[in-house]
Amino acid sequence: MLGNAELAERTGLPRPTVSRLTRSLVDAGFLAYDHESRGYRLTVTVLSLAQAFRYDVPVIDVAVPLMKKVAEGEKINVSLAVADQSEMVYLESVRESRRGVFRRAEQGSRFPMELTAGGRAYLCGLSGAQRDGVLKTLAARHERDWPRIRREIDEAGRRIARDGYCIASWQPGLTVVAAPLVAPDRSLYSVSIGFHSAAGQQQELVERYAPMLRRLVDDIQVSWARRRTQV
Repeated sequence: MLGNAELAERTGLPRPTVSRLTRSLVDAGFLAYDHESRGYRLTVTVLSLAQAFRYDVPVIDVAVPLMKKVAEGEKINVSLAVADQSEMVYLESVRESRRGVFRRAEQGSRFPMELTAGGRAYLCGLSGAQRDGVLKTLAARHERDWPRIRREIDEAGRRIARDGYCIASWQPGLTVVAAPLVAPDRSLYSVSIGFHSAAGQQQELVERYAPMLRRLVDDIQVSWARRRTQV
């Protein structure tokens, strides 16, 4: 629940502009005003927008069965993500529960572009001009840490150019390998495989799962191309 003052502070927009926007969004049904807390909240209309977006991304329908096959066989996490400005957003994350029941989790969850394998894979798939613009925005988030982060992003690019994937361990005990995925319409995504690794196991598991990731990317692109020829 946010009021106009908080929205103005977060967006950097003048408060009169925010007031006009929130009033218009209430009239359009995207926001509801709570008189008791004097704040705004999203309405269910936003969920409908999310579903409309979900069904307008054909890569999901092609990718999820292939992602599920890999996750089922290896009991690992397989995810598909896209960028929203300078952050990454999960479109799908396929995981196996302890009971062997599959669930699609964390749709819409965000994660850092500059610190993660999925984000760095996406960055490396951008054109030079696009990447430079995003890197400039990312650099503003970091001060002393940016030189190190930039070196890691550059190393991810070299790894993708050489091996087809990059590696990052953003969360303790979890290693992720990721690769860019370019759609036939030139839309860019990242595909990642995440797995837990004990001390001394990381390299062995990377060597196991990285080829699976490359095959998964190839299989998605082949299936996508096949679907386009059948339309």
